[in-house]
Amino acid sequence: MDSLLPRPRAEIAPGAVHVPGWLDSPRQHQLVQACRDWARTGEMERVRLPGGGLLSVRTLCLGLRWRPYRYTGEPVQPLPDWLAELGRTAVADTLGGSIDPDVALVNFYDDAAKMGMHQDRDERSAAPVVSLSLGDACVFRFGNSQTRARPWRDVRLESGDLFVFGGPSRRAFHGVCRILPGTGPQGLLKGRLNITLRESGQGLAHRPPRRAST
Repeated sequence: MDSLLPRPRAEIAPGAVHVPGWLDSPRQHQLVQACRDWARTGEMERVRLPGGGLLSVRTLCLGLRWRPYRYTGEPVQPLPDWLAELGRTAVADTLGGSIDPDVALVNFYDDAAKMGMHQDRDERSAAPVVSLSLGDACVFRFGNSQTRARPWRDVRLESGDLFVFGGPSRRAFHGVCRILPGTGPQGLLKGRLNITLRESGQGLAHRPPRRAST
């Protein structure tokens, strides 16, 4: 089984780092429960593209609301500081840089959901993007910054994996080719959750004040 084989940390492209198993089991369960709590507001929805089509994933926004291809001023749930701190730790652990996340997109993939090749270019900040995977594994395609076509590299992202991309790979095209049903940890969830943390560059008005450490 794949899970019995070592999965070392790997640089997929300059500035793009994959860290298998970065989240331990308790943290994965914490994140899944948080996503369920956020979704109880009914804000997890299929986003409509400007051309009229609907994304096959269901999306929930924290901090700022995202619509293709911009952030709006519509109110959403705040980004918790503990989640922002997780993003800061992820960047420090992989690229050695810094980030002050004020936005998170939570995407839920059922067995049939996909995500076409796209760039994350709606942020004014050039800070890295932090991606956390929960539940079923997926085939994640990470390409280049110039075109949706090759060269690209397919990476299997499993529950607990971290993927960070910044620097020369910050505008790389990427997408999810398919979900691998039934591959997630038993009892965690059915389907896949992906949490991406970003620094929008548009201010931190939608995040609660950071608590002083004790």
